[in-house]
Amino acid sequence: CCDGHDFFHINDAHTERYHALVETEIEGEAKAGISIFRNIKASVLPMEISMLERHPKGSQAFIPLQQQKFLIIVAPALDENTPDISKLCAFVSDGKQSINYRAGTWHHPLLTFEAPSDFAVVDRIGGGANCDVFQFPEAIKITV
Repeated sequence: CCDGHDFFHINDAHTERYHALVETEIEGEAKAGISIFRNIKASVLPMEISMLERHPKGSQAFIPLQQQKFLIIVAPALDENTPDISKLCAFVSDGKQSINYRAGTWHHPLLTFEAPSDFAVVDRIGGGANCDVFQFPEAIKITV
């Protein structure tokens, strides 16, 4: 799970602690929360997507709980309100990797190849709008 990362021993040397692998970004008076996301619909490649979302007020980390592979789709910002869909990138996690979208990162919502698939999610819990959605002019085919 943590190959290549430093650790220190705790609990009378029964446990290796891989400390602060991801740092959360939280804006304002909100808190970091840990939730379970259960993806109940499996995705099949190739597929088409028609939107991306971002969370401007906080980061969002996804940790697969069953070592299941999942699809990661991201794009850089073109300007303050728009992703650059010409630079869209798609990756398949090996199931042992977690990801952390920084605050404001344009990404597609969670897509898994197996269902149900459970993820621990660490993200911002608090008031105010924290999900911007961008609809594409036309669907984009993902083939990874």
